[in-house]
Amino acid sequence: MNGVRDEVVLPVVDDLDQLVDLLRETRPDEEMYIRWSRGPEIDLCGQPGAGQSSKDALTGIDLPGLSANPLAVEPWWGGRPLRLWVARRLYDYCHLRDLRGPGVRPWVLVGEQCGRGPDNEPLVHCRRPVAWVSERALREADRVVEAQASEEWGPLHRAD
Repeated sequence: MNGVRDEVVLPVVDDLDQLVDLLRETRPDEEMYIRWSRGPEIDLCGQPGAGQSSKDALTGIDLPGLSANPLAVEPWWGGRPLRLWVARRLYDYCHLRDLRGPGVRPWVLVGEQCGRGPDNEPLVHCRRPVAWVSERALREADRVVEAQASEEWGPLHRAD
């Protein structure tokens, strides 16, 4: 990328199982994240890490990396289904597509954490965009999460 916002052509993860497979195939030295935005051609400019920032909605300050949601499975998850883990990671921030306007959708990236944001979210420098996540995969994630029938759990949305 040369700072002129080159078009980034990415494959599309069309269902939840494809995303699970992608996570399983991640190399041990790579960290995979989900980012909700208008995409890598907007978020990335220049070299990996250069010019990559999110903005804190409360203060307007530029953050030193892209807000993203890690896909790495935590040890406490144990032997629970990876499919549920991935569904939950998508579901957590699904409100952002409505909150941030047209064109906002999830995409997968390989990156490295460079800090924490004001909501304690990882801030990352993208090393490599990987794929878009389709609406079909998002609908599957919704169904998987809703099948848990939890009265006490929902997306991480402040406005509700």
